[in-house]
Amino acid sequence: MRKKELALELLKKNNGILESKQAAKVGIDNKTLQRLNQAGEIERVGRGIYIDANQMKDEYLITQYRCKKGIYSHETALFFHDLSDRTPFQLMLTIPSGYNTRLLKDKDQYKFFYIHKNFHDIGKITLLSPYGNELVVYNKERTICDCLRKKDQLDTDLVITAVKQYMKGQGADFAKLLEYAEVFNVRELVRQYMEVLS
Repeated sequence: MRKKELALELLKKNNGILESKQAAKVGIDNKTLQRLNQAGEIERVGRGIYIDANQMKDEYLITQYRCKKGIYSHETALFFHDLSDRTPFQLMLTIPSGYNTRLLKDKDQYKFFYIHKNFHDIGKITLLSPYGNELVVYNKERTICDCLRKKDQLDTDLVITAVKQYMKGQGADFAKLLEYAEVFNVRELVRQYMEVLS
């Protein structure tokens, strides 16, 4: 199989995304990727990251490729859990303290929250993006705790509405919520909301 076909085959297998280091492992050089890019068959969306030019651009998936340690959190996670009907105009991700990403520069499009690496993976799950691609997101309980911890940096009305919706919704795991609330020092706040809203 020629390098061009192989690159397009890899792209198809990988949800329309191809990393140059992935391509290099099977003998596809950067020149081949550059030619495909110039021909308009693939589009470069970040350093060493290409997407299928004929496919809808999944910003959520591309962002996760560009910031490998980022976990969707806060208002963006509320949207994924149907606890907010507002499409995020700014993608919010949590990254381990000290982790550096080029995306930090683009403050209009992204908002990052830092957490000690010991707490970074708590509540991490995978969900599907609106385009059907797998993303790493915090579960509902972790998201509620995060939003309450940082509510002064978020849209307060959005957070309160989401908490109300969670408390009244099916599948709310209050034991897990309180367990996380303890870990993230918001137990008192969570208790108050539970008393008022239950």
